[in-house]
Amino acid sequence: MDVVQHQILSLDFWQDTVSYEGKNFPSGTIGCDALNIPAALIKQITELCGSLNLFMGAMQLGMANAELFTSARESALQIVHKLKDIPPFSYLEEKRITAHIQKVFSNEYLENAMAYAQSLASGNLMNALDPQYQKALTLLRVVPVLAHLGYSLEQFQDTMLQFAESLNTAEQERSPSGYAASFGDFFSSNPSLSEEDGSWMSLTNASVQYVSFVGMFRSDLFEGLCVGHAPKKCPICGRWFLTTNARHTKYCGNLAPGDKLHRTCRQIGNLQGRSQRELAADHPIKQIYERRCNTINRYVKRGTLDADIAKRMKKLAKDKMLRALSNVSYAKGCYESEMEQESLLREVKQK
Repeated sequence: MDVVQHQILSLDFWQDTVSYEGKNFPSGTIGCDALNIPAALIKQITELCGSLNLFMGAMQLGMANAELFTSARESALQIVHKLKDIPPFSYLEEKRITAHIQKVFSNEYLENAMAYAQSLASGNLMNALDPQYQKALTLLRVVPVLAHLGYSLEQFQDTMLQFAESLNTAEQERSPSGYAASFGDFFSSNPSLSEEDGSWMSLTNASVQYVSFVGMFRSDLFEGLCVGHAPKKCPICGRWFLTTNARHTKYCGNLAPGDKLHRTCRQIGNLQGRSQRELAADHPIKQIYERRCNTINRYVKRGTLDADIAKRMKKLAKDKMLRALSNVSYAKGCYESEMEQESLLREVKQK
């Protein structure tokens, strides 16, 4: 976040990695981390953004005053403090960001911004481009990013959490081609993620700047999918973690919440017995059922499947899932084939 050079948000992509604030991560890490930001914290950030939006509106009209300015500065500092330990914001250097905010939210910058507004209001557009308004331009770039932060995070999670859930239970393999298929299923009206169709966004080996965090997080998540990296939900702690290969990794490597022995979720998961695994929501038999229900819902949403037939198909699928959990031979035999979309549809129509 270089507020002096106006490079508010930037990512450098190279092959399967992304560089952010001088640190390198597997592509998709930042977008995946943003999925874990607590909703309660986003609500707090949104409330703090209120005073920043009031100041921004007044500043654009040339009506900003010391009271609004002080309130906006305090809100900005509180936002930085609340996010300092929350990935991906924790990758930023809190002291440096705090110092920048204190510098930008100073009377010197405010006075320059007011002079800039007066210059625009008087119609002197050429004067407004004068280097003497450098401080004003800096303030005008920093304030909107902070003022829109809460809204940006809400917008990102509103769509991307649903998309991540669809990836978590998708029928396709966890590979670039599989993710491209899932992307096409979920964003049916959008361009594909395939390498052959790069019309949606070409980020590989590029340095990209953004005007909001939501754009940055979404781009990093999509770039990760292009190289086979995708979010996965840990069934033990419920947090999203990034997988970087086609293996169906179930558990993350973070410490399991509430475990007195300080074991990781992966260690706890590996120790679980068969009976516990069968009760888990991520059991393979249940995953087949969940994937089928998701597919049925998508067909209904697109208008290609009758709602009443879909309801009967899901009821039939649930019956088969319960049977498979109690009958090992059925589970290992024809359960999966009977859960195919066409098989369920054919059986419902026969009945």
